[in-house]
Amino acid sequence: MNWRSAPAYKLTQLFTQKIKQLAPLPNIYNIDKTRDLIYKLKDTHILPHFALASLDIANLYTNIPIAETQDILSNTLKQNSLDPHTQRELLSWYNTITKQNYFMNNGYILIQEDGLAMGAPSSGLIAEFLLQYIEHTHLTRMSTKHKIINYF
Repeated sequence: MNWRSAPAYKLTQLFTQKIKQLAPLPNIYNIDKTRDLIYKLKDTHILPHFALASLDIANLYTNIPIAETQDILSNTLKQNSLDPHTQRELLSWYNTITKQNYFMNNGYILIQEDGLAMGAPSSGLIAEFLLQYIEHTHLTRMSTKHKIINYF
């Protein structure tokens, strides 16, 4: 069985293309390459008592809350002034994609019950919607509370 030929996989590809086209993420804090981080840090005055931190999420895809992320996506589609029909269609695709979390392991087809499917083209984009929402809604408060001078 070639999972890349599965209908749900093809739908994830189409979903990802449409979302990137119709509701692109701002990617304000994203770093593409180490060189980009160095460039952004070059104008930051780092004192000896400062600390640099790197954040990571354990088991990212399986820990993405599907319903909460759907609400975030829905709000983003509305903010991008998409017509209601297109919004409903994309959210319907989202529901199909997030419910079709199956994979093959040692010849057995298994269903992943939590989070996003590993290897699906849409999983990175959907996770990014949640992560950017968290950054946008909590970063100002966290920066003040923890005296964060830069966040990338």
